[in-house]
Amino acid sequence: MSEVAAAIAALRRGALAVIPTDTVYGLAADAADERAGRALYEAKGREMRRPTAVLFASVEVLLERVPELPASAVAAVGALLPGPVTLVLPNPGRRFGWLNEERPDALGVRVPAVSGPGKEILDALGALVATSANLPGGPDPRVLADVPPELVATVAAVVDGGPLHGSPSTVIDLTGPEPLVLREGALPAEEALARVGASSVGHRRTPGARQRGE
Repeated sequence: MSEVAAAIAALRRGALAVIPTDTVYGLAADAADERAGRALYEAKGREMRRPTAVLFASVEVLLERVPELPASAVAAVGALLPGPVTLVLPNPGRRFGWLNEERPDALGVRVPAVSGPGKEILDALGALVATSANLPGGPDPRVLADVPPELVATVAAVVDGGPLHGSPSTVIDLTGPEPLVLREGALPAEEALARVGASSVGHRRTPGARQRGE
């Protein structure tokens, strides 16, 4: 069985896996399995009050599984994803509420621009709960050898995707009146905010209105 097939099988049965993303190596669990997600927190030594993002295989899968997103959030998703960005969005349906127990009406989402084995795994599962495969405060794992052995010991599968970008995703909170950059990462904050601003302008346009020069 290949590494990818082993990881898919492990995740489907509720176990954890270390997989490559478009930024760093991630510790992953099936997003549909709350018990597996809680095991992910325990393995990393992460407090449940700290939210974790859901990685979706595509924008279409994201919109299918979180159908209550307001139009402004959908516009921002279209402007920034897929890409190395985590968006904290309003979550009126309280989907995956256990991932953010202090703010169940907010949800962190990602659609990685990933290829190769990472994409195969994500496509097979549809959605994963994932966090960087390091210990709290440790360096972000750019290569598989950077993943701490004590973390590897908690997973059922490990997939080597070669050297990765090495910078975590840029995190932007869109639940308030203005976009708030919580962490600058692989995508420069200035570019990310510019894209969000452009999507907001587009969203505010009156349906059927024509811009000058169109």
